Amino acid sequence: MRDRVNYLWRIVATGLSFLSFGIGGVIQWLLIFPCISLLVRDPQRRSLHARAVIHRSFALFVQFMRRMGVLTFEIRGVERLQRNGLLILANHPTLLDVVFLISLIPNADCVVKSRLARNPFTRGPVKASGYVCNDSGSGLVDDCIASVRSGKNLVIFPEGTRTPRNGHRHLQRGAAYIALRGALSVTPVVIRCSPPTLSKGEPWYRVPPRCFHVTVEVGVDLPVAPFLAGTTEAIAARRLTDHLVAYFDTGCASAGS
Repeated sequence: MRDRVNYLWRIVATGLSFLSFGIGGVIQWLLIFPCISLLVRDPQRRSLHARAVIHRSFALFVQFMRRMGVLTFEIRGVERLQRNGLLILANHPTLLDVVFLISLIPNADCVVKSRLARNPFTRGPVKASGYVCNDSGSGLVDDCIASVRSGKNLVIFPEGTRTPRNGHRHLQRGAAYIALRGALSVTPVVIRCSPPTLSKGEPWYRVPPRCFHVTVEVGVDLPVAPFLAGTTEAIAARRLTDHLVAYFDTGCASAGS
């Protein structure tokens, strides 16, 4: 009986969590970001303040879900994220991955889908923060490199979408080209979720049988120069992408051992 009550509560608590997330996005769009625009004239400083607001609100959201009994979490190597000018590449098992990472990174940038700039729940944060939109076509790689070189910490999920429940991940090579063309070391992050939930194609109300646990593990920086040695950029991108697939697969497999 107690397990059944706990299960039903977590459905309600998950719904309340996502409702609060949506309402918070609208409040930021209608009140907080317009105030920042009025008070801060310099565009770069304005974006910096907006990213700080998002960072703090995401951290509050994660703590809210924890206090509601929806999840628990563990962060390893977080000190590696307290630097500037990082290219952070992570696997993508759940809907909450970007929330966790931005909650840990004060000056985070990320590549977002252009439709998020038109969504009433997300367009406020997206526009105010100056996040990189993926509709810039051939200029996307250059925009990402410029973001990192300006001192921002760019978060990219090379899979492009959440990992399927079968665990067969497919990484796109765009992130590798950004690292290679910009001569940027990669800060790899492995995210684990047990039991799996909020994965690709899974509705929010299909909660797992128990409170799920998220582990975020930040790895040591990976230099990209060795992947370029004596070969073309295309082959180097394939090598780096294959290396990341193995890195993510090994890191996620170790959680279940």
